[in-house]
Amino acid sequence: MTLRNSVWIVLLMTACLLAAAGCSRSTPTEPWPPIIDPIVFTDTFGSKVGFQAFRGSKLDALSIDAAEKQAGTASLKFTVPAPGNASGGYAGGAFVTRQARSLAPYNALSFWVKASRPVPLEVAGLGNDNTGTSKYEAKRTAIPITAIWSHVLVPIPLSSKLEAEGGLFFVAEGPQSGAGLTIWIDEVRFVNDPTITNPRPALAAQTLNTLVGSTIDLQGATKTTFSIAGTDLAVAHMPEYFSFTSSNPAVASITGGKVHVLGTGTATITAKLGALDATGTITVNATAPPATAAPAPSAPASDVISLYSNAYANVPVDKWSADWDKADVAEITIAGNATRAYTNLEYAGIEFITHQIDATAMNYFHMDVWVPGGTTFNVKLVDFGADGVYGGCPNCGDDREQELSFNAGTTPALALGTWVGLDIPFTSFTNLTSRTNLAQFILSGDTRTVFVDNVYFHK
Repeated sequence: MTLRNSVWIVLLMTACLLAAAGCSRSTPTEPWPPIIDPIVFTDTFGSKVGFQAFRGSKLDALSIDAAEKQAGTASLKFTVPAPGNASGGYAGGAFVTRQARSLAPYNALSFWVKASRPVPLEVAGLGNDNTGTSKYEAKRTAIPITAIWSHVLVPIPLSSKLEAEGGLFFVAEGPQSGAGLTIWIDEVRFVNDPTITNPRPALAAQTLNTLVGSTIDLQGATKTTFSIAGTDLAVAHMPEYFSFTSSNPAVASITGGKVHVLGTGTATITAKLGALDATGTITVNATAPPATAAPAPSAPASDVISLYSNAYANVPVDKWSADWDKADVAEITIAGNATRAYTNLEYAGIEFITHQIDATAMNYFHMDVWVPGGTTFNVKLVDFGADGVYGGCPNCGDDREQELSFNAGTTPALALGTWVGLDIPFTSFTNLTSRTNLAQFILSGDTRTVFVDNVYFHK
């Protein structure tokens, strides 16, 4: 489910009767000063608070329940639909305020929760104002809940960032074990809990091979672990809670939780949460695209089955980066010529499964590649056999595949920083005894960044 790309829908049922000030078709932030009221829901909605369902959710999933409560006279009741429900696939939304709140005095969101059966609550947190522009979302996932009320804390990574926040609380839950369920939530408020100590911010350590001019979103790469009464708890949060430093701003700079790749070379990204150093670094290796396009192919169009080239009419390709591969791919333009750029390449699957190719009349597989570094580049061709399904007939032995490796000593030879035409005879693919149902080719090696053009079979 998508939480950030959601529409605004205000609960106009029981909540309006209990919290009329919070029921509105829009929730513009009112002028300063922000208020420090900690209440989101206790029997009724807090001041100027309203609920907005997430896109794709069951719009009437939320109601006010006077029969179940942890304290006071009522609780929030979420009816999670069963799979396949036409009115929405899950229950969830954001509790937002029409007047910005300062959450700086608090260190956590607090609420009580129970369910009709024990489940892990998918996600709950703060800082999502349901506009798609939230900067300070923080959340817990897979929160264990039972049929008995339990207390949940979501520590705020750095409350000084929340001087004027509109997103107070959000929650989302889908069907569990093939069935719907009911969740009750009560006493939702911000607190300053003394048992929350020892914040340990962390940046997911990784090395990214990318192109000059690209932007890297750090969403999902930042979290902070807290001790709550001696037990560690991790809170995932948006990168804007951190301040970032680049070892080489001419290569990479960071603004708004995004790394902007400006020049060739290497930069190391580090982070702080306030005055605390975050563990982990991100290394950015930036490569400039080739200055010239791949050479124009000369084979007659009548002798070619083309998958990717400006010179020919191309047959359909399902995916240039399969769901199961480990690579990033983008189409860029080099000197007016469309080119595929693979970065962070471990292996990339190119699939034309729904439009399999009979290349029995062809003699060669061709592709032009440009690599800035590395020593080995591998190409594997895969024929699915007469049934057209990989592994579909395990005892038939009709699937055929063959991988070839290229380096500085092979023919053709792999060279760095220049376009290399790999014109490979089918006779080199010795295991590919059939090529009536070619459905994939797979790229791999230690090159990590590869530019690809003019991919075709020819006589």
